[in-house]
Amino acid sequence: MRALHVIQRYWPYTGGSERHLQEFAERLVRAGGRSTVFTTDAWDLEAFWAGGKRLIPKRAETHNGVRIRRFPVRRLPGSRLSYPGVRRVMAELSDLPVDARPLLRRLAPLAPLVPELQWTLRRLPARFDVVLGMNICFEGLLLPALSYARRTGAAFVVAPLTHLGEPGNEGIRRYYTMRHQIDLLAQADAVLAQTQLERDFLVDSGVPAARITLAPPGVNPEEVLGGAAERFRAKYAIAGPIVTYVGTTAYDKGTHHLVQAMRRLWRDGVAATLVLAGPTMDQFTRFYERLPEADRARCRVLGFIPEPDKRDLLAACDLLAMPSRTDSFGLVYLEAWLYGKPVIGARAGGVPEVIADGEDGFLVPFGDVDALADRIRRLLENRELADRLGRAGREKTLAHHTWDRTFATLTEVYERVGAKR
Repeated sequence: MRALHVIQRYWPYTGGSERHLQEFAERLVRAGGRSTVFTTDAWDLEAFWAGGKRLIPKRAETHNGVRIRRFPVRRLPGSRLSYPGVRRVMAELSDLPVDARPLLRRLAPLAPLVPELQWTLRRLPARFDVVLGMNICFEGLLLPALSYARRTGAAFVVAPLTHLGEPGNEGIRRYYTMRHQIDLLAQADAVLAQTQLERDFLVDSGVPAARITLAPPGVNPEEVLGGAAERFRAKYAIAGPIVTYVGTTAYDKGTHHLVQAMRRLWRDGVAATLVLAGPTMDQFTRFYERLPEADRARCRVLGFIPEPDKRDLLAACDLLAMPSRTDSFGLVYLEAWLYGKPVIGARAGGVPEVIADGEDGFLVPFGDVDALADRIRRLLENRELADRLGRAGREKTLAHHTWDRTFATLTEVYERVGAKR
């Protein structure tokens, strides 16, 4: 099996979708296949629309048997405004009562702007049996991948990672479900949905049900476990309860609301430290810098941390809270559960299918600071409850969400669609 995978970022960056693809690509190699990844040179997400952000300088390398090619991100003039402006215009065009798909397909490669990837795919000879595109929000990278697959006779698979947002609020969803995006999914030989919620939504949007496979992500327990709580506490000089968030710090991820919830608890005398681990967006930095010094003293904003430190953090924390509205699944919930820690998520996206409210964690409405503070307080003050929820999450993860199960599902899809081409 020769597979080409197209994604916006890849190793050494280790976000949720990036780690998901990395594990799959490397397992394909270990199973005797060939994996190639086409990606960009962006490390920071903001590098797609802002200069001065971190990039990965090495354009080509092989890591754990996977061949990686990185293509430079370019930006339109005034990209801090033009990038979101292009995306907003596209969303508005998609809502018009006319067929704007041809125009949308022409606009998509502008945001993000990665022309060398497009040029390479236009000239690349037939080398692959399957082409996978990941993340429909970056359809400007996926459209040339689809064209390449059709030109060379390869099967085309998409993992859209559709962000459904909050119930009744189209603000997030509209950027993942524009007409040309749904059209791209409908043309794929297979579509990988991470939850039944996502699958049902895609079917309702016009994607053929027979082409959609439910393929939730997984974890490798032996790689996630092994953290040392005391090592983390000693390194960062933290005593007492720890509430943690692991992921990109951003408004849509609920980080602002988590800080606000903790501020309310601190005013009530709750002695806990908030640890935020993950890439820091400029919007969060501005929010954080406006906080009183007393509140900032109770926070540890660690930024991106290496995997050993993350394992130690998960071992040390009392609970994980990621009340996000932009997660199709939320891999870090599984990682926290492996340590027997309770989790809190938002009732948005695919998360309500991941967390069983009151059974292995809590769900709160996105942006509901009062509800979030209440659930954090309950878990900090009721150790028996926290342990019960954490144990249930661990049992669910080991039973349903290991990479051995996920890999079997994904390889079955690749073999099935590859055999038809």
